[in-house]
Amino acid sequence: MEHPSLDLVAATGNPDGSFPASGLRDLHSSYRKPQSFFKSVQWSVDGTTLFTSSSENRICSFMLPNDLLEPRQEPAILKPQGTIVLAEPTSAIALCPYYALERPSTQVILTASLEHPIHLHHAFPQSSDHNVDTTQPSSTAPQQSKPLASYRLIKSETEQYLPVASLIWPNPGTHFIAGTTNKIALFDVSRPDSMMSSQQPVLTISTIPAMSNGLAHSFGMRGRVSALAMSEPGGDGGGGSLLAAGNWNRQVGLYDLNRAGGDCVATWSAAGAATENGIGGNGIMQTIWSPCGRYLVVNERQSTGLLVYDLRGTHQLIACLKGRDGDITQRLACDVFPGSDNVGGFEVWAGTKDGSVVVWEGIGIQGGTVAPSWERKLHESAIGATAMHMSGSVVATCSGSWKFMDYSESSDDDSDDDDDSEDSDSDEGNSGGDLSSSEEEESCGSEDSEIRIRGPRPLVVVDETSLKVWSIRVGGAGGTQPETGQPETEQRDVHEKTFEP
Repeated sequence: MEHPSLDLVAATGNPDGSFPASGLRDLHSSYRKPQSFFKSVQWSVDGTTLFTSSSENRICSFMLPNDLLEPRQEPAILKPQGTIVLAEPTSAIALCPYYALERPSTQVILTASLEHPIHLHHAFPQSSDHNVDTTQPSSTAPQQSKPLASYRLIKSETEQYLPVASLIWPNPGTHFIAGTTNKIALFDVSRPDSMMSSQQPVLTISTIPAMSNGLAHSFGMRGRVSALAMSEPGGDGGGGSLLAAGNWNRQVGLYDLNRAGGDCVATWSAAGAATENGIGGNGIMQTIWSPCGRYLVVNERQSTGLLVYDLRGTHQLIACLKGRDGDITQRLACDVFPGSDNVGGFEVWAGTKDGSVVVWEGIGIQGGTVAPSWERKLHESAIGATAMHMSGSVVATCSGSWKFMDYSESSDDDSDDDDDSEDSDSDEGNSGGDLSSSEEEESCGSEDSEIRIRGPRPLVVVDETSLKVWSIRVGGAGGTQPETGQPETEQRDVHEKTFEP
């Protein structure tokens, strides 16, 4: 069977909202030593905008051009139209489920962190500093984006903020759901803190049974809820009311939000199936429904595979998708898409720690141990997220990870920087923010408090980071595609749909 090829149509190496003046060549030159990396990428529901989060506490919005798939000499350069600057790292983000590019009131996004309220931000804040070149040293910290609204999730006894580890904003958009330690909370979007004297979630579901004689029952989901996914309306999995949750203790739970109190339908552990199939795993970081709503894909960190469960009745494991090199603590998010007519089932797309994307086809048709149908090398570091466009003709990937260097490598890089700086302006020589000597002062700490230390440079650096958009074409050579963006002679979508941003 002939597999599709992936052609690069747009890219950027800029995770923080700055924009180089030189174009695509800076993807691997000016940003050869970035200070942060892309963590995740998601499509807006209307397919017009990409949202990314970075390790530097920023969320960027990239609007795709209408002529994205038109022939061009080189891939388009993506420039962020909006940048949200957060006070601390975000643990989860959720996009508005009725986002529309022509309606500014819908262009909002929810962000969650471990020690703050859940915030509602505009995707394109007026005070956005995305035009500032953050590769240049500056004593002025970027201005934090002011939220439109906030929603508190606290422990009533101590008024301590509960750590939000997962967040979804499902259709029709009137409510959103947050996962925390031993709890799932349902919020009304129209009731922020500013409108309520004592803000409380509309519904709080305990993932562990009520205590009985001081002892909890052995069943349930004990631990921090790290993954949430809602079945789509009209699917076979529950008509849009069945919530699939996972936690760091490798447990999965199903909750019916149409029942009073959000009754627990079933709970089970993924640890046994992962061990039996030899794929490892160290905590569930993603649950995702199949397009038909019958199956649930469970994605763990530090795992070399994915588990697929049939949720029609018995909730049994039907397939183990092997061949994903994902033995890494970093989150590697996957995505699903309906299968082509000649294959059937559905497809699962997932990134690996070495920068490849693996694809399994016909899931739901075939069971047991399933090997990848095909694989492509797309990046030079771990792919944190793979996001399919709703048309099936385009896929977005983002990469980036920390790299540990020894002192000899750091010294070699310093000498290379010195050589490069002799042929460039003094400002360009410091564009990456690197110190010219290992004994120079370094600053560390938050924006509010800064500690000056003297000593060798940190040995943890960003190896490579990029956001890339690929067109999916039939008739490729079946191998790794060059990143030149040269189009095929015939544009034919593998899913027989059209990209319409």
